[in-house]
Formats: sequence, C-alpha cells, structure tokens
Amino acid sequence: MKILVAKDAGYCFGVRDAVNLAHKSGQEYEAVYMLGDIVHNENVVDDLSKSGSIVVNSLDQIPQDKPVLFRAHGTDPKIWKDAQKKKLNVIDATCPLVTEIHEEIKILESENRKTIIIGDHNHDEVVGIAAQVKRPIIISNVEEARSLKKMKRAGVVSQSTQMIENVQEIMNVLMEKVFDLRFVNTICFPTRRNHEQIKELAEICDLMIVIGSFTSANSKRLTQLSLERNSNSYQVTDENDIDESWFSNIDSVGISAGASTPDSIIQKVIKKVKTISRINKKEEIYEQQSL
Repeated sequence: MKILVAKDAGYCFGVRDAVNLAHKSGQEYEAVYMLGDIVHNENVVDDLSKSGSIVVNSLDQIPQDKPVLFRAHGTDPKIWKDAQKKKLNVIDATCPLVTEIHEEIKILESENRKTIIIGDHNHDEVVGIAAQVKRPIIISNVEEARSLKKMKRAGVVSQSTQMIENVQEIMNVLMEKVFDLRFVNTICFPTRRNHEQIKELAEICDLMIVIGSFTSANSKRLTQLSLERNSNSYQVTDENDIDESWFSNIDSVGISAGASTPDSIIQKVIKKVKTISRINKKEEIYEQQSL
C-alpha cells in the first residue's frame, strides 16, 4: 500500500506566522492575551495555552500592562480603536492576505458600489471583512444569491478559504442581478492549491483522510471536495479518530489537512496509517498535475 500526502496539506503561511508569533509573544511577555482562538484548531489553542497564551472574549478582561494578540482571521476596526484607547500593546497576527481583502472591499465601497461578501455567515474572517464597510451583504450559497433584488452597482469579494465552485455558481447568479458588477477574486493561493490537490488525490486513491478540526471551515470544505469524488473519505481531528476498518482492501491512502492543522498532527496520522497498514516505506508527497 502507498501513502500520498498533499504537498500543501496543513498550515498555510498566514497561520504558521500567527502561531509562531503567539509562541514568541508568550515567551517574551510571560502571558499574551488572544481575543478569541487564534486559529480554528483545539490542539493548537491547547498547545499555545501552555506557553502563556490566554484566550479572552473581551478587551476588558486584559490587564493594562499585558499585550493583546489579534488573530489570523482579522479584527473589527472598532476593536482596534478600543484597544488603542485602552493603550494596550497590540500584536497583530492578521494574515496579510486577509488584510488585502479588507483593503479591496473598502475600495469597492469607495466606488459607490454595494458590497457583497461570499462567505460563511458568522465566520470570524467574514465578520472581520464585513466590519470594514457599511451594510455589506453576506452570501453563503446560490439560494441566497437568487433571493437578492436587482441592483445597479455592486462589488464582490470572497472569504479567503471559499471553494471556487461555490464562488463561480454565486457569481453566475449575481451577473444576472447586477448591471455594473466588479468581482475581486480573494480566494487565497494556498487554499486553491490545497483544493486542487485534494480533488486529484480523491480521484486516484482508494481511501482519503482529511485532518482538521470540525470547527475549521476550510477543513470541512476539503472533506466536502473529497467526498464529492470519493465516498471513502473521512475527516479526523488527529490520529485517535482513525478506524482500522477503513483499511480493508485498500491499496492507496491520500492524506490532506486544513490550513489550521499543525505538522505534528499530520505526522502522527501518517505514523498511525503506517502502523495499521504494516508498511515501513516513506510516504510520497503529491503535487497537483493540472497546473
């Protein structure tokens, strides 16, 4: 049996930088306060708590002499202003690609366009994007797009981890609804690469394992993409979720992971798969072929 691991599985650069910054800040200041979970992965949050990171729900819970770390998903400008008023030491771990989306939607609004965000309602990243402009419309699926009234001018961005298929379907509807429509493709490149790799892996492997927290939207999307092509696909949070029964009559296993899944968990899953399958040869790294 062979094991194929998606080349871009796991941490994207934005998440890796944010987690490293949280570790470094926790060591430097003895304690660093995070307004909500830095990324959507329980294992990462638990690990950070051991190095001095403390999750809070409000700026009022942070002592004045302690730093606050704003997470990778982006933060409401009002919270930035409140932190500055309180003279808190702000450590910005926002993914630069998310910051770009903030800038793009503000440009669309400055063009007197109605702003539309394609993304998951109440997701941290989408909430942060929406806070950059006045009265944006958030659309998560085609049905919501169809329910919109026709409008003269609109501009569209998307949550960075959206599936391109969902964005394309929604844009097809919006093209019929909006006379003057401008779309900025803000799906981040690491997401697109990971999506393409898992599509191909799901077609060529007997079994697919997607590693990621069930609180992670991008991990669930990877699982969805895999299931659409291979019904023998499973999402796991770590190696303990793997079931030996999945490996009956299996010649190949494909492995990918969401952008908030650390390398250590991916390696533990690979080790568990090798133990179950009784193989000792090294896993293969898979790069997408359809470039």
